[in-house]
Amino acid sequence: MKPSELSSLTTEAFRPELADIDRLPTAEIARLMNAEDQSVPGAVAGQLPRIAAAIDATADRMARGGRLVYAGAGTAGRLGVLDASECPPTFNTAPTQVTGLIAGGPRALLEAVEGAEDSPELAAADLDGLGLTAEDTVVGISASGRTPYAVGAVRHARARGALTIGLSCNPGSALAAEAEHGIEVVVGPELLTGSTRLKAGTAQKLVLNMISTITMIRLGKTYGNLMVDVRASNDKLRARSRRIVALATGAPEPDVEAALTATDGEVKPAILTLLAGVDAGTAAELLAKTDGHLRAALDQ
Repeated sequence: MKPSELSSLTTEAFRPELADIDRLPTAEIARLMNAEDQSVPGAVAGQLPRIAAAIDATADRMARGGRLVYAGAGTAGRLGVLDASECPPTFNTAPTQVTGLIAGGPRALLEAVEGAEDSPELAAADLDGLGLTAEDTVVGISASGRTPYAVGAVRHARARGALTIGLSCNPGSALAAEAEHGIEVVVGPELLTGSTRLKAGTAQKLVLNMISTITMIRLGKTYGNLMVDVRASNDKLRARSRRIVALATGAPEPDVEAALTATDGEVKPAILTLLAGVDAGTAAELLAKTDGHLRAALDQ
């Protein structure tokens, strides 16, 4: 991208009023950064209808067995990988159900991989490596909305019949134009010119939180605001599982422990055994009939 092209992007705009920021006391710089960050949720709020529509479409595909795939370069790619990596322990998703692709592969999580973000062909190859299908959803992430890897991922996915979402932080972006669902969270120029790991990165993280979390709510991964599909893989999560069952049922600790023991630590069937008065096997059958939706199983 030429310097003249960069200057036309909101995320790259220079702010002359901050030209002497390096001369300010640390506390004042911190105050300025905090004030800047407060504008991000408002920018996200302006895109809520688009975000909601994208989530509903994603949940419909995932309910049919599709996957959610994030694709980006640099900070955007790292944020996608982060969001994907947190889904298995939080929602007990299969490792491949939510996936993050970053230009340059895993090495790019820790260091820059020269030229990777400039290759739409690399994005297509990475998606083909996943065996992309028409039931999948691909979210291209790029602050500028022009990153060839992200744009290429969305273009290739759409050609394969997959659902596509383009998340950027500039208006009129190529990424949003390529996607079925364009989400443009315009947060304005950064405190440090062009440092889109700041407000733009925060905005992207907020939207990705919404996409994954609300999709999982729609898929029945929660009961109310309780994470009933949590995977108890360590002491903290085992304690959380016990607390979730107790909060959902109001049962005393011994009954909670007995229910979790009977269901091999699985929270959903443990809640069902306590609220519906059924054994662990019956609870598992009811959940299988309702595709894992606990509320629907309780109504059986």
